[in-house]
Amino acid sequence: MDAEAIKMLAVGMAAGLGLLGPALGLGLIGFSTVQALGRNPEARGAIMTNMILVAALTEAIGIYALIVSIILAMVA
Repeated sequence: MDAEAIKMLAVGMAAGLGLLGPALGLGLIGFSTVQALGRNPEARGAIMTNMILVAALTEAIGIYALIVSIILAMVA
Protein backbone atom coordinates (compact mmCIF):
# COMPACT_ATOMS: atom_id res chain seq x y z
CA MET A 1 0.00 0.00 0.00
CA ASP A 2 1.23 3.44 -0.79
CA ALA A 3 1.16 6.41 1.56
CA GLU A 4 -1.91 8.01 -0.06
CA ALA A 5 -3.99 4.87 0.45
CA ILE A 6 -2.98 4.64 4.09
CA LYS A 7 -3.79 8.33 4.57
CA MET A 8 -7.27 7.88 3.08
CA LEU A 9 -7.81 4.82 5.27
CA ALA A 10 -6.94 6.93 8.32
CA VAL A 11 -9.32 9.67 7.16
CA GLY A 12 -12.14 7.17 6.72
CA MET A 13 -11.54 5.61 10.11
CA ALA A 14 -11.32 9.01 11.83
CA ALA A 15 -14.59 10.12 10.27
CA GLY A 16 -16.38 6.81 10.74
CA LEU A 17 -15.38 6.18 14.33
CA GLY A 18 -15.49 9.85 15.26
CA LEU A 19 -19.06 10.25 14.01
CA LEU A 20 -20.29 6.96 15.43
CA GLY A 21 -20.43 8.26 19.01
CA PRO A 22 -22.45 11.41 18.23
CA ALA A 23 -24.82 9.39 16.02
CA LEU A 24 -25.52 6.94 18.82
CA GLY A 25 -25.79 9.81 21.28
CA LEU A 26 -28.38 11.62 19.18
CA GLY A 27 -30.39 8.43 18.85
CA LEU A 28 -30.39 7.96 22.61
CA ILE A 29 -31.32 11.60 23.16
CA GLY A 30 -34.29 11.27 20.82
CA PHE A 31 -35.37 7.99 22.38
CA SER A 32 -35.18 9.40 25.90
CA THR A 33 -37.06 12.53 24.87
CA VAL A 34 -39.92 10.52 23.37
CA GLN A 35 -40.10 8.39 26.51
CA ALA A 36 -40.11 11.45 28.76
CA LEU A 37 -42.82 13.15 26.70
CA GLY A 38 -44.90 9.99 26.80
CA ARG A 39 -44.68 9.87 30.58
CA ASN A 40 -45.13 13.57 31.28
CA PRO A 41 -46.57 15.56 28.35
CA GLU A 42 -47.16 18.62 30.53
CA ALA A 43 -43.41 19.16 30.89
CA ARG A 44 -42.93 19.46 27.13
CA GLY A 45 -41.27 22.90 27.27
CA ALA A 46 -38.57 21.97 29.75
CA ILE A 47 -37.93 18.58 28.13
CA MET A 48 -37.61 20.02 24.62
CA THR A 49 -35.35 22.86 25.78
CA ASN A 50 -32.96 20.44 27.46
CA MET A 51 -33.11 18.06 24.49
CA ILE A 52 -32.17 20.79 22.03
CA LEU A 53 -29.28 21.93 24.22
CA VAL A 54 -27.86 18.44 24.65
CA ALA A 55 -28.38 17.62 20.96
CA ALA A 56 -26.47 20.75 19.96
CA LEU A 57 -23.55 19.82 22.21
CA THR A 58 -23.56 16.29 20.79
CA GLU A 59 -23.57 17.65 17.24
CA ALA A 60 -20.56 19.82 18.11
CA ILE A 61 -18.55 16.71 18.94
CA GLY A 62 -19.48 15.25 15.55
CA ILE A 63 -18.41 18.46 13.83
CA TYR A 64 -15.03 18.26 15.60
CA ALA A 65 -14.53 14.73 14.24
CA LEU A 66 -15.51 15.89 10.76
CA ILE A 67 -13.05 18.79 10.89
CA VAL A 68 -10.24 16.47 12.03
CA SER A 69 -10.93 14.10 9.15
CA ILE A 70 -10.96 16.98 6.64
CA ILE A 71 -7.66 18.27 8.02
CA LEU A 72 -6.18 14.78 7.78
CA ALA A 73 -7.30 14.53 4.15
CA MET A 74 -5.71 17.86 3.24
CA VAL A 75 -2.37 17.36 5.01
CA ALA A 76 0.46 16.01 2.88
